[in-house]
Order: sequence, then C-alpha cells, then structure tokens
Amino acid sequence: MQSHFTPHVARRKIILYRMMQPDQIVKTMLDHDAFSQWLDIRINHVALGTCSLSMKIRKDMLNGFGIAHGGITYSIADSCLAFASNSHGRQSLSIDTSINHIESLREGDEIVAITTEESLKNRFGFYRVEIHCNNTLVALFKGTVYRTEKEWSVQ
Repeated sequence: MQSHFTPHVARRKIILYRMMQPDQIVKTMLDHDAFSQWLDIRINHVALGTCSLSMKIRKDMLNGFGIAHGGITYSIADSCLAFASNSHGRQSLSIDTSINHIESLREGDEIVAITTEESLKNRFGFYRVEIHCNNTLVALFKGTVYRTEKEWSVQ
C-alpha cells in the first residue's frame, strides 16, 4: 500500500493542538494577569460563558472617603467578564463596558462577582456582571466583547 504522504511532508514536524477547557483558559489568563493577582481575586466557578470570582476589600483599596475606590468593583467585574467571555476557547477582548455603583464598600467586605452571558454571536458577546456583598447587589456591570479568530490551545 502506498503512503499518502510524500517523504518531504513525512519529515516535517507535526504539531497537534487541542482546545483548552474553560478552567485551563482562566488559569492561564490569571497566571499572566498581575493586576488581578494584586487584587487577590479567587476563582469560585468557571464554565462556558460564566464565571464567579471573589475578593476582599483591603485598606489600600480605599479612596479618600474611606470607602472602596470605584475602580475596585470595576476591576473584578472586568476580570470576570474577561474570564467568562474567553471560556468558549476564542480569545475575546472587551470593546464596551459600563458600571453602576449601587452601594459603597468598606475595608474587610467580601465581594463576589458573577458573570452571565446574555447573548453570544460569532463576532460579539454580551454579558452582565453582578457584584454582591452579603447577598446585596452593590454594583452592576455590562460588557460587550469582540471575539477574535484566535483560539486558546495547548500543544
């Protein structure tokens, strides 16, 4: 039986790629995200199109009024959006975000961010992130991402 490969092709190094699982993608992203590490974000749950993160408000996160700087809740929501939107295996980047701050946060408060995928299209994804403290909604974040053609993969 004759081979379908020419000797030239047979001598080439063949690299096989397999798609990463949502938890692998998020771990890779977090490992390379110094800011999320500074926030001391903990991953509670990751699945296709969803993510839950938590963190504790520290003294160095407070503004001049003694409450958490608005950028802190924005940042955990942004990370939660990034992790959820990339969980499908295609590298995705936020192109539009907004946040509503509903309640103030103090040092020692434990917050939880939960992302819900509202709609997923070929090129765009639409997400809602709720940030809670003691089962109270403290901020509401909405984000739109652009889904690139580049896939998360491991060799």
